[in-house]
Amino acid sequence: MKVFYGTGSSGRVRDAVSGLSSPKLIIMTATADYFESCVAELESLFPGIPSIGCIAMGYNKNVLEKGVSITAFTDGVTCAAGVLENVSKTPAKFISRLQGDLKKVNPGRNDTALIDFCSGNDAGVMNTLNLLLKKYNLQLMGATGDAGKVAANGRIYEDGMAYAVIKNNTGKVKAYKENIYKPASDISLLASKTDKSRYYIGELNGRPAKQVYMEIAGCTEKAIEKQTFVNPLGKKIGDDICIVSLKGVEGNGLTCYRQVNDSDILTLLAMRDPMEVAADTLNSIKNDFRSVSAVYSVNCVFRYLVLQDKGELNNYLGAIASLGTSCGLIGYGEHYNGQFVNQTMTCVVFE
Repeated sequence: MKVFYGTGSSGRVRDAVSGLSSPKLIIMTATADYFESCVAELESLFPGIPSIGCIAMGYNKNVLEKGVSITAFTDGVTCAAGVLENVSKTPAKFISRLQGDLKKVNPGRNDTALIDFCSGNDAGVMNTLNLLLKKYNLQLMGATGDAGKVAANGRIYEDGMAYAVIKNNTGKVKAYKENIYKPASDISLLASKTDKSRYYIGELNGRPAKQVYMEIAGCTEKAIEKQTFVNPLGKKIGDDICIVSLKGVEGNGLTCYRQVNDSDILTLLAMRDPMEVAADTLNSIKNDFRSVSAVYSVNCVFRYLVLQDKGELNNYLGAIASLGTSCGLIGYGEHYNGQFVNQTMTCVVFE
């Protein structure tokens, strides 16, 4: 299997695809100023080739902060791309499109990935996909793009989930999730007076959520938005922890970047050494794969800011790229095998 990666810092797709021939699938990310023109230009250059895209910064060993990034699968794959529309209200309405594309690709066991870009209602979309993930044994990674827009096959959608189905004809695929945070203590926080529509937590352990967080994180109200980089909340799901990033303060409660429900058990998280975590991720992948053709990933924008602030961003991206061709995007929410998570790296690895 072969993957091409190219960039155009001026926002021109033709620069980013220089040297690309016979693509089977194209994944595009572009910054906001260029997105609409890039979608149109990509379709004009490669009419009829399956494609998806969103507004985001792309990367390989370095982040392209302005312009367009192109990832293309060129050999050893069977692909399809499409879109689910009206996902904010009825994410299952167009699920037959994805079902049809899955039948075309004909997934085998452990050889097919689903990469998605979502404009919103990520948790609802992930719940909708779960049955198909299990039925076809799919590996999923994806991201929330910026500005509520995604693209599929040359068209832009403002309330959709663009998806690409990729069957690796030369080996297996597997999705991974990387979390650079761990529980800061054994404190358990019972959420109550939540509002799903606003991603709002009113109380923790029966007290105002804002006050409880300030006490356990040791910060002031004004510092809460930045404190989430150091001490996000974590939602316990079995033995796993899903990160819940804090968006800000609303009254005596907290608003988040993902849904929290009444009776959810949360805990305070603290940051680990990102490069130590990266080493663990690399070891896991090396143990699972004899060889790696490509890694496609999403890093949360909060991770991007943290790694940049620590001066470790390029070291981190370089470490992942040591596996093989590595590229991806900076996202605003991450998807992993049916989960919607925050402040996380998710990726799919192709043998």
